[in-house]
Amino acid sequence: MKIIIFGFIVLLFSIGMIVPSFAHTTVEVDQYEIEIGWGIEPPVVGIRNDIILKITESGETEGTYTGVTSVFKNLEATAMYGGTTKKIDINSDPRPGYYFSPIIPTKTGSYFLDLKGNIHGTPIDVQIPIEDVESTSVLDFPPTSSKGSADVSALKNAISSLQQDVSKLKSGETSTSNGGAAYDFAIFGLSIAAAAIILAIIALIKRK
Repeated sequence: MKIIIFGFIVLLFSIGMIVPSFAHTTVEVDQYEIEIGWGIEPPVVGIRNDIILKITESGETEGTYTGVTSVFKNLEATAMYGGTTKKIDINSDPRPGYYFSPIIPTKTGSYFLDLKGNIHGTPIDVQIPIEDVESTSVLDFPPTSSKGSADVSALKNAISSLQQDVSKLKSGETSTSNGGAAYDFAIFGLSIAAAAIILAIIALIKRK
């Protein structure tokens, strides 16, 4: 009997361990409880997501709650990021008390949802924080090297600048006051720069 009870406890614990943890925020306004979070967590910049709301009120029995329907007839929702705001449409979920709004977060950082109006006559004026949006690096596999991208960009800029210098020298736009010797010296300098860029490219390829 003890083994059966122990096994049952272990099973319950295991189930608890695999239940996903959601970073939702809950606020209370009078008899209403408003919970908000992302549909997909962690929220990642540039990936379509949903702002999820769950609005309940106290049930007839203590400790119980029921979903509140038709909430957004007199309630406006505004998404906020820094000083940027946007009124968003809220859709009803088939489950009573659940609502959602599709959104593609375009920047990492903190988002808020501002709710103004009333729920069945109860005034609502709250700003609720939503879990911070993260960069795609939290999901990237294999991880990308931002340093490598920066190196490639720098090399592209250097090559472009070198090409412009050569073109100006050939067209006579860049003058050489000492004649042939100065021209040869300029070409020699540009050749060294080109060689340095080639060596940098080789080093970058070997590093990868």
